[in-house]
Amino acid sequence: MEIKEYKCPNCAGAVKFDSSSQNMKCPYCDAEFEIADLEDYQKELALSAEDRFDWNNELERIQGSGAEVYDPEKDCLSTGSCPSCGAELIGDKNTIAMVCPCCGNSQIVQKRISGMLKPEYIIPFKLEKKDAINALKNFYKGKRLLPDCFKDENRVNCIQGVYVPFWLFDAQTKAHIRFKATKTKTWSTANHIYTKTSFYNVVRDGVLGFEKVPVDGSEKMDNDYMDAIEPFDYNLKKDFQSAFLSGYLAEKYDVDAKQCMERAAIRMKASVEKEFRNSVTGYSSVSMESSTVDIKGGKISYCLFPVWVLNTKYKNENYLFTMNGESGRLVGRLPADTAKSWKYRFIFTGIFGAIFTIIIQLLRFFN
Repeated sequence: MEIKEYKCPNCAGAVKFDSSSQNMKCPYCDAEFEIADLEDYQKELALSAEDRFDWNNELERIQGSGAEVYDPEKDCLSTGSCPSCGAELIGDKNTIAMVCPCCGNSQIVQKRISGMLKPEYIIPFKLEKKDAINALKNFYKGKRLLPDCFKDENRVNCIQGVYVPFWLFDAQTKAHIRFKATKTKTWSTANHIYTKTSFYNVVRDGVLGFEKVPVDGSEKMDNDYMDAIEPFDYNLKKDFQSAFLSGYLAEKYDVDAKQCMERAAIRMKASVEKEFRNSVTGYSSVSMESSTVDIKGGKISYCLFPVWVLNTKYKNENYLFTMNGESGRLVGRLPADTAKSWKYRFIFTGIFGAIFTIIIQLLRFFN
């Protein structure tokens, strides 16, 4: 048995028919609605609000049809000797490029950048290692509770340049978003202050296109960190050539486009909702009531972006620092030295205690 219930658009209370006004009225907030308007509102809420996105055709293109499929089980570890000095080189199953620890020469695993594994574009590093080190040192400045070992040159110099795999998504979105809004007017008389609040349903329908929405395709890299160092300047992207990898580490994707699709869709939906919300102006308050965003997928590109990375440990806990290798934007999380924390507590406690004692003595003296 289907049960129908009318809810107040303002407070979600059960709305009832008011015989005196011949309208629907909420007994909780006293809001009043025309019956026809409330029926239309109920019908809109009953519509499916399921978000849809579709990149199926594009997935078929980048995954290839009839082409030889890359089998990661046959390529779990990359070992070999440096052709320059003979030192042993070891990388994991995702390593594209590595640097010999003995002679500094770069080695590139060609089979991981060929066929459907070949990136379409690359943004070359614009900032050098010295720039990354200086940025990290500046990031440390003024952090009094930072453990001294974090400032050691050996630790700072461990920062590495890594080409991180990214998927870039193009799409067209169509959205239907409802907002609840209010306008408040206040006036006063000799004895009373009055406030009148008017409630509005605001609807926005529209389309919005997206180009090259980035989602990192590396399981190792923290998604929040990768989002935080954006944006990358797409005007600097170039057609991929393996020569750009020389001198840096590089990895192929281990999170494919299909897995990244949902994150891209979430980012697009958030952007659509933000843009539509910015178009609702002139109200005292605005809140989103419902949102339906349909995403029609377009082209998907596979690219490598430059990132300076320092992954270090302190007291068995990992601390990651990442810097955009093109813009220099750096993010990271710093530990606190417990001993220093207590040291400063004692110092400040002693200072305040001395000041308080002096004040008490002065008060006694003048009294």
